[in-house]
Amino acid sequence: MEYKKIIASIKKGDIHPVYLLNGEEPFGIDKIVDYISEHVLEESERDFNQTVLYAKDTPPINVLDTATRLPMMAERQVVIVKEAQEYTKSSQWEVFEKYFESPVTSTILVFAFKYKKFDKRSKIYKILKKNALIFESVGVKDWKLGEWIKDYLKVKKFSIEDKAVALISEFIGNDLSKISNELEKLFISVPEGVQITVKHIEENIGISKDYNVFELTNAVMVKDSKKALIIVDYFSKNPKAANIVVVLGQLLALYQRLFKAHFIKTSNPAEISKALGCAPYPAKLAMENKKKHLPKIISRNFSMLREYDLLAKGVGSTGIDQSELMKELIFKLLH
Repeated sequence: MEYKKIIASIKKGDIHPVYLLNGEEPFGIDKIVDYISEHVLEESERDFNQTVLYAKDTPPINVLDTATRLPMMAERQVVIVKEAQEYTKSSQWEVFEKYFESPVTSTILVFAFKYKKFDKRSKIYKILKKNALIFESVGVKDWKLGEWIKDYLKVKKFSIEDKAVALISEFIGNDLSKISNELEKLFISVPEGVQITVKHIEENIGISKDYNVFELTNAVMVKDSKKALIIVDYFSKNPKAANIVVVLGQLLALYQRLFKAHFIKTSNPAEISKALGCAPYPAKLAMENKKKHLPKIISRNFSMLREYDLLAKGVGSTGIDQSELMKELIFKLLH
């Protein structure tokens, strides 16, 4: 179940006594927790009936004591246990066994168990399955990230150009919480209904529309050595813009994309995007430029990237600084 469906069910009054929110991607977990903490109780009820605890600082028995008390001048109370993954021992969860078997109906007990999955083999999980709502938050695949960004903006009544989507995806990666935080900056200054462009991103998020890793990999892809070296020179003068580790990772992803592109037999954009493991816009560019990069040369470039990755980590280093390594690498890749 998606986090939006859970929030929608809470809005309708379908509220469970226990919520186990778990998974590697924290975004959906945070959204549910935020909604519960802001909407289940009236503002006047929260002072006495809403408790936020942190597992690291709160023994399970104390959580249990809080969950079993009666609400004060309200129909229910909310108890939220954040960072619940800090309960790493089965004995800590066993404290809740009887409670989970018969939860207090006047309490909404929420466990935010982030960055990993709850052990589905455990006895506690099997009990929770019967008496709680379990939400597993999964990350978005790279090739679906562009669609996620567009959907997120659509809800906020914005649209976005494909190049801007690719820029956000390449620069931020698939950390949904970080992406949403950066997009929120746009909503402050960009009027509702306006199409978001790379210029908006440069002005509000701080990613240069001309000098970024996305533009560098594009320059390498179209074999524009002059532009590529200008961008690398900019990186050397502005170290915060990008470092060699990020550049190497993106170049590896580019060549993997180009290599796979040679063997794709479909013309369906969605299938191409899935096969290449990226958003539709960079997938389209890879298909358009694959003939400029023969598989044999791509294989050579894979070896070169491995070599420079070791040099960047100081293995067999000749004392050349990272900006010079970057320039040298780009020159060799394109010649």
